[in-house]
Amino acid sequence: MNSAELKKAKAGIRRTVLAERDALSREYRDVLGRRATERFLQLPEIGSVETALLFSSFGSEVSTAELVERLHAAGVALALPRIEDHELVPIRYAPGDPTRSAAFGIREPAGSERVPFDLLDLVVVPGVAFDRSCGRIGYGGGYYDRALGLVAAPAVAIAFSLQVLDTDLPRGAFDRRVDAIVTDAETIRCST
Repeated sequence: MNSAELKKAKAGIRRTVLAERDALSREYRDVLGRRATERFLQLPEIGSVETALLFSSFGSEVSTAELVERLHAAGVALALPRIEDHELVPIRYAPGDPTRSAAFGIREPAGSERVPFDLLDLVVVPGVAFDRSCGRIGYGGGYYDRALGLVAAPAVAIAFSLQVLDTDLPRGAFDRRVDAIVTDAETIRCST
């Protein structure tokens, strides 16, 4: 598949999955999101995490607000991503710290303390669609694909089960897989 075909295939998948995710009622998304959060917090890796990069959910994504709160309460040092010069930069964050609006209305930390990638013990990854071999289609910027190339820590996605497709997703040479996907219904583990 050439570059134009790959881009078109991914765009079609994004449209379909986002339409399904957006069609869930807010109440049902909240119920499913709490299930995904509880499942995520049961991961054995959580017990040894000292520093984690999470993301600030937006739109119809699984809300990460409770995950951020509970990991912080458990003593995990947190970072949220900020996009600087087209690259993802982990910025130290604690619940209540100031944020600012970025592209698509995503909230980014307003602080200035960068967290080096080698200090991260866990990266919580967003995405639009996933497959059962832990392939991922994000929003199209490539920020997480580039960042995951710099991180040795496990990369775990949190999503709704409807975002996991039974067919393999189209992949480009620079697309990174995650190590696991946690949904409201299951945890999928893969070796990447």
